[in-house]
Amino acid sequence: MRLLRFIPRCVVVILLVLVGLVLVGTVYPFIGVAGRALLNRTWSRCLMRTCGIRLMVRGTPRLHEAVLLVANHVSWIDIFVINAVRPTAFVAKAEIRRWPVVGWLVAGAGTLFIQRGQRHAVQTVGAAMQRRFARKEAVGLFPEGTTTEGYDLLPFHASLFEPARQANVTIQPLALRFLRNGQRDHFAAFVGEESLVANLWRVLGTRGLAVEVVYLPPLAQENPDGTPVSRLELSRRAREGIRSHLL
Repeated sequence: MRLLRFIPRCVVVILLVLVGLVLVGTVYPFIGVAGRALLNRTWSRCLMRTCGIRLMVRGTPRLHEAVLLVANHVSWIDIFVINAVRPTAFVAKAEIRRWPVVGWLVAGAGTLFIQRGQRHAVQTVGAAMQRRFARKEAVGLFPEGTTTEGYDLLPFHASLFEPARQANVTIQPLALRFLRNGQRDHFAAFVGEESLVANLWRVLGTRGLAVEVVYLPPLAQENPDGTPVSRLELSRRAREGIRSHLL
């Protein structure tokens, strides 16, 4: 049965990828931010349906203003789940650009790649984030820096909270909860040394997968005495909020 599910889904995913690559190369440069956002959202929703992943949204996502979305990281699926709600330019490690299929698509969709270990990497990405905020776009951040099975959180890296803090841009945490047949499950998690192909085989060959996206209230950026909240404190509050919905 797994093979019978995998083959048709895989064929449609390949067709979606080809359509996506054509759109990125021929249409995206001419349709502006709003047009690209519409295509990104529609494409991501189609991908979720094709993969057999049900999307459940809780809370109130910020859909129009500039916002930094801060989320836990479980799988390659995360990017497309969040894009299905609101198109978002994600900050991602440069290695993802070299991934087959997913790397090509996220690069074409405007992902901001950070070259970890380079001296000025954070400043470069921070400047790119500021430009997106100025256009009232959403930027997505996975502050753990890697994926987990989704039951708890690794420590957060706080440096990329700073561009949003300096611009006084809304910072909204969100929790991604993966389920299978209605129960919390790490079946779709993309962790460790697993290859993308192996993960796709597992995800496309099963049924009953769902992702619950819980949008938390935006973080307050001023203390009661009117002083600004530090990026370390913003990071801590975001982590605590997300973690409370994972445990």
